[in-house]
Amino acid sequence: MEKIIRIGMDTSKSVFQLHGVNAAEKPILRKKLSRREMVKFFEKAAPTTVALEACGGAHHWARLLASYGHEVKLIPPQLAKPYVKRGKNDAADAEALCEAMSRPTMRFVPVKTADQQAALTLVGMRERLIRNRTQMANAIRGFAMEFGIVAARGTCRIEPLLERLANDQSLPELARELFAMHRDEYRDLLSQIRSVEKKLMELHRADECSKRLAKIPGVGPVGASLLMMKTPDPRMFKSGRDFAAWIGLTPRDHSTAGKVRLGVITRAGDEMLRSTLVVGATALLQHVRAGRSKHASRWLTDLLQRKSPKLVAVALANKIARVAWKLMVSGETYRQMEEQPKAI
Repeated sequence: MEKIIRIGMDTSKSVFQLHGVNAAEKPILRKKLSRREMVKFFEKAAPTTVALEACGGAHHWARLLASYGHEVKLIPPQLAKPYVKRGKNDAADAEALCEAMSRPTMRFVPVKTADQQAALTLVGMRERLIRNRTQMANAIRGFAMEFGIVAARGTCRIEPLLERLANDQSLPELARELFAMHRDEYRDLLSQIRSVEKKLMELHRADECSKRLAKIPGVGPVGASLLMMKTPDPRMFKSGRDFAAWIGLTPRDHSTAGKVRLGVITRAGDEMLRSTLVVGATALLQHVRAGRSKHASRWLTDLLQRKSPKLVAVALANKIARVAWKLMVSGETYRQMEEQPKAI
């Protein structure tokens, strides 16, 4: 059999489609294998280069195939899609991955270790618990309002509201019992969030770079941890602007015929990381606009006078991303570069 120099593999839960080519770029392998058959195939195959789509489970398969001596490359789905010739099926996807991998300018996703994936699972769990907390708080407020009882905004108002509902004798006994069940569930949820955040802080304090990133205004421990977990090797990016573009904080470019047309941000990259930076920038702007922040730079105050706060928050998040990239690459510590004027 001719030597296979490159294999594209489309993955799923139980079916794996392979497409391999030889040195003359001629297809010599087209197979549909089960999970067990695929593992046996690569275990016995000569070392070669394998392309996978960067999706769920891809990092696990990349580590497994690498242990068999193969070189594994993960391709973002949006970069492999243009190489699908026609239609949408497993064979076409595998062929597209094989073709995309051969392009000299193709960008690949670094393979994560099991420890990195565990840390990302912790972050994902925290996000899910906070979402559940918000949902639970809204449900409690909605049920209480049906009995004419309202509370001020903020999660800090939920516990007093639950105590008030528990002691309100004008409510039916069944309603008080149900609110007590809501109280127990809400407190269990808060306990789980505290436990997860404690583990997250332990990871943050154990990483020297994460502690340096947390000193950037608007980042904090959570943002610093996300930057360390989500970002591949920062030296892969030529500049801070490339890093901000990877996160999706740069304008969408639709220019032609010498005319520059810039739109909204691209929203590329990781949504959780991007939203965390924007939320941190928004919190920093609130203090700047109130005159309570020492980080009100001249650039920021001038921009606030010309643009809307939401647009300024995105611009500030872009700047934070550039500063974070510089600190990750250089190993320096954040320092304020200019004297801060008094906020207006």
